Amino acid sequence: MSNQAADLARRLARDAEGVCRHYLPNGRRHGRYWLVGDVRNSPGRSLYVRLTGPESGPGAAGKWTDAATGEHGDLLDLIALNRGLDAFRDVLDEARRFLCLPRSEPAHPTREPPAPGGSPEAARRLFCAGQPVAGTQAEAYLRARSITARLDWPSLRFHPALWYRSDRDAARESWPGLLAAVTDADGRITGVHRTWLDRQRPAKAPLAEPRRALGQLLGNGVRFGRATDVLAAGEGIETMLALKSVLPDLPMIAALSANHLAALDLAPMLARLYVARDRDAAGRMAAERLHARGRDAGIEVRDLMPARSDFNVDLRRLGPDAMLARLAGQLVPADALRFLRRRDAA
Repeated sequence: MSNQAADLARRLARDAEGVCRHYLPNGRRHGRYWLVGDVRNSPGRSLYVRLTGPESGPGAAGKWTDAATGEHGDLLDLIALNRGLDAFRDVLDEARRFLCLPRSEPAHPTREPPAPGGSPEAARRLFCAGQPVAGTQAEAYLRARSITARLDWPSLRFHPALWYRSDRDAARESWPGLLAAVTDADGRITGVHRTWLDRQRPAKAPLAEPRRALGQLLGNGVRFGRATDVLAAGEGIETMLALKSVLPDLPMIAALSANHLAALDLAPMLARLYVARDRDAAGRMAAERLHARGRDAGIEVRDLMPARSDFNVDLRRLGPDAMLARLAGQLVPADALRFLRRRDAA
């Protein structure tokens, strides 16, 4: 294995669970292992990936074996088989994409030219400049909103010094911020959503526009889990993370606004779409548009309705148990069996 490949394999192994959640979302953690059906993400338990261990040698993190076929390897091998990549260079590029590293390393490194303002490339670079959310002001902000969902999603990062300018002529200010990657159906970053945070308390920064997005948003969104046949879609990041707090196994996407929700790209393999709509006119119109598009595409579309203005308000005002009880009656019975996880069993 080349030095570059060995370095990428080590980097992937340090976040083995994140790799598994991204490429094998139909699996589940069981102790020190991630269990799934096979490298192509089929449901089951015959393939197991070691999540902890040394960087190399026996018992190394990232090593996997399929007990049904005898296949085995490291996380680079898993990515190659999962994505159907034959060229090793493509495997390395895909690993770099997951790790937010440059796609290739030129023989004579040069300074990267500036990305066009507001472009997907500018969004990608900004997101890759962030760090994990755990232990930061971003985590404190989300937890203060009663969100208990896991926050180690590949779509979320924290930036300690995010530039803000109220208008073109104003001076730049630096504030901490929550970054959320907007991706297309193939996982490519097309945009980034920024939430500027207060320096002293777990709240949004006292700015005229504490939330802004850049890049190509239409049709795309901030993803929490990879959908196969069932997906929940809504507007805000906090709204969908509130829903994730009580329905952790249901794949979700935040479209960031009612207009973008109405225009969300619907994957052809979807059988059912739940619209986690806000209780306002814009939310109603977005849901109506998705119902019409779903009928045209042969996708069943059902509404998830909050008791208050949105699901984050429900979580904060009603609490998780009452919110879960309300949601249970809004799910298709088969989905209730599949996705409802009682809090005492979570």
